[in-house]
Amino acid sequence: MCGAPREAGVAPVTSATTAMTGTTLDRTDAGADTGRADTGHGEAGHEGTGPEGTRYVLRTATPDDLGGARAVMLDTVYRDLKSGYVPRWHADIIDPEAAYLRPERCTLLVVEHRGEIVATGAVRDRGPQAPPNPQWVADRFPSGSTAQLCRIYVRPEHRRHGLARQLVRELGEFAVRAGGYTALYLHTDPAVPGAEPFWRSLAREVCDERTLPGGGQGIVHFELPMPVPGAVPGAVPGVVGTPAG
Repeated sequence: MCGAPREAGVAPVTSATTAMTGTTLDRTDAGADTGRADTGHGEAGHEGTGPEGTRYVLRTATPDDLGGARAVMLDTVYRDLKSGYVPRWHADIIDPEAAYLRPERCTLLVVEHRGEIVATGAVRDRGPQAPPNPQWVADRFPSGSTAQLCRIYVRPEHRRHGLARQLVRELGEFAVRAGGYTALYLHTDPAVPGAEPFWRSLAREVCDERTLPGGGQGIVHFELPMPVPGAVPGAVPGVVGTPAG
C-alpha cells in the first residue's frame, strides 16, 4: 500500500548537488505510506538547513543506504500503519534494490541527517491493481504510463520540516525526466494521522473507498499534476536552492 507523511524543502533533482539554506520551513504536517534520472537513473543531492541549524541532505539512494531506508519503512508500517509487515504489500521494503534501484524508470530517494536516514520516498512504474483496488481506478492508471509514489515516510522527530513535501516534488521531477509517464498516482490510509490532509493539499481525489459499498479498503486514491518539463518547482518559503556545477 502507498501514501505519505509530512513535508520537504529543496529544488529540482539534477546530476549535480544543490546546496540549500534556510530557517523558515514549510510547516504543513502529515503522515502516511506512499521512489535516478537522465533516461532513467541519475544522482540527486540537496542540502537543507532547518530550524536550530538542523541539516538535511536529500539524494538518490545507494546500496549503502538500503539498511537505513528499510528501517524507516518498517518502523512506519508497524507504528503508523499498524499493519506490520505483510509480504503481498511490502515485498519492496525487504528488497528495495530490486524494486527501485535497478529498474531505470523507478527510484528511491532518501533524506540523511547526521549520517542517519530519516526519510524515504519512491517511484514505482506500475499502477494500482484490481483487485483489491476498484477496476475503474486500475484502468485509469495503467502500469507503464503511471508513476506511483510510494513509501514517503518521515521519522516522527523529523516531521514538520518540509521533508515529505520536497520528496514529492523531487519524485515528480524524476517521473518527468524518466519519460513515458503520463500520470502521478498514489493512495493513502486516512487512518494515519495527518496523511489525508497532507495529500489533499497537494493532489486531487480520484476515489475515496470509504464511500463505496462496504467501505472498500478504507483508502483514498489521489492523482498529482505532472510537473511541466523545465519548469522551476515551487520553492518552500525560506529555502533557497542553487544548482552546483
